[in-house]
Amino acid sequence: MARLRARLAALGVDAVLVPRSDEHMGEYVPPSAERLAWLTGFTGSAGLAVIAAKKAALFVDGRYTLQAADQVDTSIFDIVQIPETEPRQWLAENLPKGARIGFDPWLHTRAAIARFEEGLAKAGLVLKPLARNPVNLVWGAERPAPPQGALSIQPLEWAGVSAADKIKALQRLLKGASEDAVVLTLPDSIAWLFNIRGSDVKHNPTPLAFAVVPVTGKPELFIDKAKIGPEVRKHLSAVTHVRAPEALADRLTSLRHEKKRVRLDTTTANMWIWQRLGGARGRISDASDPCILPKARKNEAEIRGMRIAHERDGIAVTRFLAWIDREAPKGGVDEITAVRTLEAMRAETQALKEISFDTISGSGPNGAIVHYRVTEATNRQLRSGELFLVDSGGQYIDGTTDITRTVVIGAPTAEMRDRFTRVLKGHIAISELRFPAGTTGAHIDVLARHALWQAGFDFDHGTGHGVGSYLSVHEGPQSISKRGHVVLEPGMILSNEPGYYKTGAYGIRIENLLLIYPPAALPGGEREMLGFETLTLVPIDRRLIDPALLSAGELAWINAYHAHVAAVVGPHLNDADRTWLAQATAPIALS
Repeated sequence: MARLRARLAALGVDAVLVPRSDEHMGEYVPPSAERLAWLTGFTGSAGLAVIAAKKAALFVDGRYTLQAADQVDTSIFDIVQIPETEPRQWLAENLPKGARIGFDPWLHTRAAIARFEEGLAKAGLVLKPLARNPVNLVWGAERPAPPQGALSIQPLEWAGVSAADKIKALQRLLKGASEDAVVLTLPDSIAWLFNIRGSDVKHNPTPLAFAVVPVTGKPELFIDKAKIGPEVRKHLSAVTHVRAPEALADRLTSLRHEKKRVRLDTTTANMWIWQRLGGARGRISDASDPCILPKARKNEAEIRGMRIAHERDGIAVTRFLAWIDREAPKGGVDEITAVRTLEAMRAETQALKEISFDTISGSGPNGAIVHYRVTEATNRQLRSGELFLVDSGGQYIDGTTDITRTVVIGAPTAEMRDRFTRVLKGHIAISELRFPAGTTGAHIDVLARHALWQAGFDFDHGTGHGVGSYLSVHEGPQSISKRGHVVLEPGMILSNEPGYYKTGAYGIRIENLLLIYPPAALPGGEREMLGFETLTLVPIDRRLIDPALLSAGELAWINAYHAHVAAVVGPHLNDADRTWLAQATAPIALS
């Protein structure tokens, strides 16, 4: 902080913005882009620091307020929750009129900077783009080198559509929109379009790259050639020209000089690209990344792969829960041991490529930290009378999984059972929903919260996010949340994960992945309806369920779900685990 502040005057600014992002605006970033964590100590997946000469603030959303308070020196940083207080509000209140705020245009989208500018102009503050990143300057030789992860091919068996056909479909879209080209900046869009996968960022099988796709002719892929082996080079040469990353600047300049109409998603592309294309004076078509929706609508091969991946993953996680139930009451099982055991059981499938995110393994009060990551310093034993929350997932070539289960060690309290059952009621309400075409996630989010709201409770995160097919575990554009305004369509996969968190005591979350299936007529109905198929196959802790709080329909759902899990998973378990599963999925009687 001292070294950074010492450079403010030389940079000609009074404050700087330090986001948790890289040039691709992804949720997961390589170590070389972890500027926010290096500067502040905060390791969450979303956040922004504002550093002024005498004051500093770290902005996080409701998922990370507890984590930020634990990781960050609050004598240096104010911890500010968004959206209750936006960074531009804090800047207006803490900097004098005329102050200049520096930012790296590689690390912010044009849309985000436009919102900043609008808010700051009213306060007489000015944003200043910086030619060099100020954190890089003080990080120096300690900063890790950029990644050079090897590429692989995503087989047509699991991709479902060839890269050539995807490119043709994209070019037809550009032609219909009278656009000459599109600049792609999202690694998962590029991975999906070219049927490749990468290893630049942990847990996400995506390459850090950019691409330019013209309305006719071969696209250009801007990527470090050291990442490309002979087999991948042959695969790519059939559909694209591979260019060095340094060639991107000149390519964008040529598009500007040739007065091409270029599509750019300014909500996801960094501002440097927008500027290079001419900014407000360029012929930029501000429209969404054309890969996002097709990628979200899973084809038959991707759906088949996701079902296979979830069956495989369900066997591993069920084995893990049986192990927890046997070993944790004896003592000696802590959060780190649990993580290692679960990852080992997934690895024993011999199909695991990677875990899909850092496992959340929260015992007792640690479970109340929504995105908790266990460390040696925070590691706790799984203790009798407490809840244990484990949120985890696997990356397999045929699919990506994400599952949360909350289990009790020993006997639960009446309060735990009440809160758990209210969360379960919300989970069931989403799972069994039928809805008409045109429905969005915002329309249905309240169903996951209703039982909690009736008792005066809520949770500070979305109910569900999209999930990729051997891609990002957090995939847009669809979501089930208050801000989920994208129409839900057949083939989309979402998580269903309501929760409840009692600070200092415990956390509860129940998460399955859901597939939206095609519209069908209901008996006696007048309109076709879409619905959800549950992909996840792992029992829900019936000891935490209070049947008195469930309706007959809700009870029928949990019993049917458990019967399905037992039928699919049971035959793949050893005798001890199969006996445990039979007990864990036994029918629950209505009280």
